[in-house]
Amino acid sequence: MSRTRPPFLDGLIASLPIVLGYFPIAFSFGVAATRSGFTAAEAVALSLIIFAGASQFLALALLTSGAPVLVSAFTLIAMNLRHILYGPALMREAGREAGTRHAWAWAFGLTDEVFGQALGALARGQRFSEPYMFGLGLGAYASWVLGTLAGAVAGGGALDGWPALGAGLGFMLPALFLALLLSILSRRQLPVIAVAGAVTVAATLAISATSGILLGMLAGALAGLVRR
Repeated sequence: MSRTRPPFLDGLIASLPIVLGYFPIAFSFGVAATRSGFTAAEAVALSLIIFAGASQFLALALLTSGAPVLVSAFTLIAMNLRHILYGPALMREAGREAGTRHAWAWAFGLTDEVFGQALGALARGQRFSEPYMFGLGLGAYASWVLGTLAGAVAGGGALDGWPALGAGLGFMLPALFLALLLSILSRRQLPVIAVAGAVTVAATLAISATSGILLGMLAGALAGLVRR
């Protein structure tokens, strides 16, 4: 998306804020996985295959509590259904001329934060580029996997001497996504965000966190359609 650098390199550079947020969270996941009895290879495999922060911590809780594998799998799928809409939403903002030849590959990296960063780039007038998406996604993915590896190698007791740090790590991903959201916020979007946020909070309190995410997403999408 830049005239002076290759788009792939632009994407890698744009991923740096995500890298700084992902690595410590992935490190804590690696520590938690080994503490739960997983080997370092198994912990890294979870990050390689699932690549979803909150879902991986949930997977640890489900698997260590003895939940059936199928129940765990369907729970994780339900929790991440929102990602299905990220690609179409991004393409809508990019316009009809945007190439999607390799979307099957770079779409794997569309986490909440990668989606927010890509959407912010489009909102600032940059043109959509698949190499940019590969760079953006690769930077985030590599930091998550390497962070998991570092935490798994460090072992289950790595954060025992730093309780405040361990507690603070849980706030880094929400804070990162909030910062990305604020970077593309406009007055026109406020009602849609307010509706989505209100429904998410209400459904989370009344039903569950997974239901809150899904219902909030649907409410926000419907509110956006009404405003158009």
